Amino acid sequence: MTLLLVIVVFSGLVFVHEFGHFIAAKLMKIEVEEFGFGLPPRVVRLFHWKGTDFTLNALPIGGFVRPKGENDPNVMDGLAAANPWKRLFVLISGPLMNILTAIVVTSLIISMAGIAVPGTVLIGDVMDNSPAAEAGLVAEDRIIAINGVETTTIKEARELILANVDQEMTLKIDRNGQILDIVTVPSSSRTPEQGALGVGLTYPTRNASVVESIQGGFTYTSAQALTILYLPLGLIEGAIAPEQARLIGMKGIYDIFDQAVEKDTAARVEQGVSGTQGTSSQSFYVLSMISTLSISLGVFNLLPIPALDGGRILFLLPELLFKKRIPNKLENYVNGVAMMLLIALMIFINAMDFINPVNIQIP
Repeated sequence: MTLLLVIVVFSGLVFVHEFGHFIAAKLMKIEVEEFGFGLPPRVVRLFHWKGTDFTLNALPIGGFVRPKGENDPNVMDGLAAANPWKRLFVLISGPLMNILTAIVVTSLIISMAGIAVPGTVLIGDVMDNSPAAEAGLVAEDRIIAINGVETTTIKEARELILANVDQEMTLKIDRNGQILDIVTVPSSSRTPEQGALGVGLTYPTRNASVVESIQGGFTYTSAQALTILYLPLGLIEGAIAPEQARLIGMKGIYDIFDQAVEKDTAARVEQGVSGTQGTSSQSFYVLSMISTLSISLGVFNLLPIPALDGGRILFLLPELLFKKRIPNKLENYVNGVAMMLLIALMIFINAMDFINPVNIQIP
């Protein structure tokens, strides 16, 4: 199921990317000779519509568009012969479609999850065999105070829990209107991922309006995109460790999606068992991964690397700014060499996923 999900999601995001190029080319009156579902070799031509062959190809990953005269400016009414501003629009539309997809998915998550309302700390989930579980804490418990200290933020709650590691700690809890004092002992033997107490802390939520959902989608997507762009600078400055910025291939993506599916499934099982509809039942790991992957695909393709959309846009700049076009043969040669290097890099990245897998744990 996870493998099928990864194939569908990755293919869908690549398809959305290529669809952006297709729509932009059509809007600019540039003929598109082929729109392929999957990658060659071709299996069958599905149909022909307004000058475009829609084909089904053997490799079920993504798709592609083949504009008329893509690399030859001598082909009349082709892409390479078009006005540079039209070419820029066609090139940038693919990555923008991925970023727009991320905004839509993130907005959907916010509309379903709601907006956090600070002021009350809520236990979102309790790990099995944890100090919290042994003490009888349950999801949806509201923390009023810890050791007599009123707690209104997650930061305060975490600091108080860590200050009482390996010693008794009393939590004043509001459980459906009933006030309880629960004694527990946070453990120093637990990993940071498990947490000393073994609880996930969150805030109660309220419904998000349409405007708030869209604004949140824009904000989150922008922040994620800027984080990706900061990675090279962060590596140079030493602010980001090399292992944290390592590229992953299809197996790495599969491993992360596998965790996301497990967490979403566990949350829905919990919801079915407990019958709750609160914050603890809300789990959107798979949708979050789709958003993150879509942002990554869009931003990566905008990088000024030859053969990528960003690299092709880089070749356009002299023509846009100074009316001086870089010789077409030189551009095609550089893009061709860069494409071979990118393919080699992708093979290496995917091989390293098996030789030296990355241990990525979703929090």
